[in-house]
Amino acid sequence: MSAHVNCSISDGVATVTLTNPARRNALSYQMFEELGDTFRSLEGAAEVRVIVLTGAGSAFCVGADLAADPQKRSLRGDSIESDTARLRLASQVAQQLYLMPQPTIAAINGACAGAGLSLAAAADFRIAADSAVFNTAFLTAGLSGDLAGIWFLTRALGGARTRELFLAPDKFGADRAAELGLVSEIVPADGLDKAAHALADRLTRCAPIAVRAMKQNLINAQTTPLADYLVTEVDRMVRCFHTDDAKEAAAAFLQKRRPAFTGQ
Repeated sequence: MSAHVNCSISDGVATVTLTNPARRNALSYQMFEELGDTFRSLEGAAEVRVIVLTGAGSAFCVGADLAADPQKRSLRGDSIESDTARLRLASQVAQQLYLMPQPTIAAINGACAGAGLSLAAAADFRIAADSAVFNTAFLTAGLSGDLAGIWFLTRALGGARTRELFLAPDKFGADRAAELGLVSEIVPADGLDKAAHALADRLTRCAPIAVRAMKQNLINAQTTPLADYLVTEVDRMVRCFHTDDAKEAAAAFLQKRRPAFTGQ
């Protein structure tokens, strides 16, 4: 049973909620462990087609809990070797989220800073409440950044925008986040859950094998040379073509009806 990470599954959508509202969902080392366990359980769950990540209370996640007891943090100052080992394990959580076979949605309900922003950046989609506030925050704390936030945002926003956000950190609201391309949609705070699950429901109606294959294509496209990329793209396309879902999609198109995909 997770103490600070809640996961519920309904109609193919897994909602993962950071539940440490008293600390504005600041990330302890235990929370990283719980998130890692949760993501591992979901990545192999055939019934889960989409994952929504959000925060309990008024914040999404304000990053590492710098005010917590040192024994609860990833970086404790006990030794360079121990801090490095813990942070590398914690960083794997962001990589897990980025590589999840299912589409992922960050529903940003409030403050989103530091490692919390890095987690949001690892998701495929980001929807923000109009009350959300963002900040990279690392440099303000005398730190260089973790959880691959710079890697994710460089690919999402480009190098110049990412330099601006990390080298000249400052708070900015949802409108600025949308202007930068950090979030794709802004909704009233009381409509965030509905908006995130409307997108999730839309994604669950797609052929799950094709969705997972397409997500792998999108991941590979960022780092793989064209010739190597084409090899795997062709393999995935052919495998998808031979699925029952592809046959169902063709039949539904001809019959002018909505397809009923089974993941076969």
